[in-house]
Amino acid sequence: MSAADPSRGMPDRTDAVLRATLELAREVGYARLSIEGIAARAGVGKHTVYRRWPSKGAVFLDALLSTLKADLSYPDTGDIVADLRTQMNAARTLLGSDSYGPLYAALVGEAQHDPAITQAVYERWIKPLSDGTRERLRKAREQGQLSAEHDLDTIVALLYGPLYYRFLLIPGDYDAAFVDAILHAAFTGLSPKPE
Repeated sequence: MSAADPSRGMPDRTDAVLRATLELAREVGYARLSIEGIAARAGVGKHTVYRRWPSKGAVFLDALLSTLKADLSYPDTGDIVADLRTQMNAARTLLGSDSYGPLYAALVGEAQHDPAITQAVYERWIKPLSDGTRERLRKAREQGQLSAEHDLDTIVALLYGPLYYRFLLIPGDYDAAFVDAILHAAFTGLSPKPE
């Protein structure tokens, strides 16, 4: 922690603010969440919240990311499709849950209006996940499981775009069969061509 870190010396208050933010967001929804409400629920003054976070979107991002603890890393069984299936289903289960799904959707919505939140979501959530995916795909390519003709960023978008489309824009649950359908459609064209 740097000397300028406003949370220094107040970890209990920081934890209380993050907990209060999630509790209130689950109760009233993101749109009705306010710094005043968060401060009151946490038992702190609103200046304590503003000292650490410039907006409700910023405190909400920290609160949500502090609880998203699912293991979304990639196994390496030697089978890229099986490894993607495992990771994609873990993401589907986490982001499709009643606990996190609506909150994550609200965060993505807020990111459309706040460039700082957009950048923070990218750097702290999307980029680490995308980097892990690209690394696993790169290894699969080296093992001859993927065609070299496709750009890895395009493959990431091809695989994960449908998950986010379904999650953010189509109401209702989706199951492991949807992930299987994505993988089947993608790998029909991504596999190396026979010599």
